[in-house]
Amino acid sequence: MKVALFTNEFPPDIYGGAGVHVQFLSAELQKLCDLEVRAFGTQSHSEAHLNVLGFSPVFPVKSEKTGVKKILKPLDINLQWADSISSADAVHCHTWYSHFGGVLASRLLECPLILTTHSLEPHRPWKAEQLGKGGYAMSCWIERTAYETADGVIAVSEQMKRDVIKLYGIPEDRVRVIYNGIDPDFYQPTFDESILVKYGIDPQKPFVLFVGRITRQKGISQLIEAIPMIREGVQVVLCAGAPDTAELAEECRVKIEAVQAKRDGVLWIQEMMQHKELRVLYSHATVFVTPSLYEPFGIINLEAMSCGTPVVGSKVGGIPEIIRDGETGFLVPLEARSETDFEPARPKEFQRALAEKLNLILDDKALAKRMGEASRKRAIDVFSWKSIAKQTLNFYESVLARYRAQGKR
Repeated sequence: MKVALFTNEFPPDIYGGAGVHVQFLSAELQKLCDLEVRAFGTQSHSEAHLNVLGFSPVFPVKSEKTGVKKILKPLDINLQWADSISSADAVHCHTWYSHFGGVLASRLLECPLILTTHSLEPHRPWKAEQLGKGGYAMSCWIERTAYETADGVIAVSEQMKRDVIKLYGIPEDRVRVIYNGIDPDFYQPTFDESILVKYGIDPQKPFVLFVGRITRQKGISQLIEAIPMIREGVQVVLCAGAPDTAELAEECRVKIEAVQAKRDGVLWIQEMMQHKELRVLYSHATVFVTPSLYEPFGIINLEAMSCGTPVVGSKVGGIPEIIRDGETGFLVPLEARSETDFEPARPKEFQRALAEKLNLILDDKALAKRMGEASRKRAIDVFSWKSIAKQTLNFYESVLARYRAQGKR
């Protein structure tokens, strides 16, 4: 089988969970089928069963409006992708940035279109800050059109399956849940105090770790507000970069500097860390925290768990399908303002509960150790990329069989 895989992110240009997903999934899938990867960037390499090409915009966008630029440039690349693929048995797209090209290629090549649901635009209204209102309206339209066209949908959690069926009316038999995965051989307990010192972390003191982009959905503002309620003497390490907007970056800076002025040990690492160093931080951390307001899956939790670290996370989206409350960490209930506004209805209550759960682990070394061991075991037993790649190939084959049975090819 030959699959055209369309994605915004592909190594070395990885900045989010969807990119990590594509990176590891493609590494295993190429052992099972032929992959033609098309991405945003300058990648160009070929090996057995894997051919990767990156593209950059060529159409000169004259408009200075944020929304126009941020929509037309991806569409430009999508057109180039569709023109670069001569044959495929299926087209598999990741995130709305690739959907336009996927619809075009699948129809031109007369093959099924498969989408992986990493997130859904209507559930991310804050994207209007990044794309502009017009750009956000377009990303929503592109996504809706692709889902209404798709022959098969992979949801990364049961919650995402329910969401995509509700939002876009996809028949349930066309949606399959296939979790994100982890490489437990790479993400394993790895200790090196020199890496901590490099980033200003005191190896002799416990620390809470956050890793994520500076975007509304990751809930970093909620965590910053909770820091004063976290035990004294505990460091809080915020690995937070790649802001959606300059305004959001400034807002985050002001909040972090305000809490740093009142408390020692609050460290902000803004650069995107190499995963070889990041796994060291995961391993040394006493507890990892995910205060997300919206999280379709939360692959970052798996990375921490695979390194033997307990996780405290919001009880939203796919996170409850990863964290076992009271066993591998704790879940913190979060009541959103509405179905489209995911900000906490009672933020102070959520912040207090978040700090309380973190303190439970920070105050009990035996509990932290037990939860860390259970986290590692769950990551290995349930979330192997080899298994996920096989499930994905099986889904390709079932979608293609249905497509052919309908006389579309």
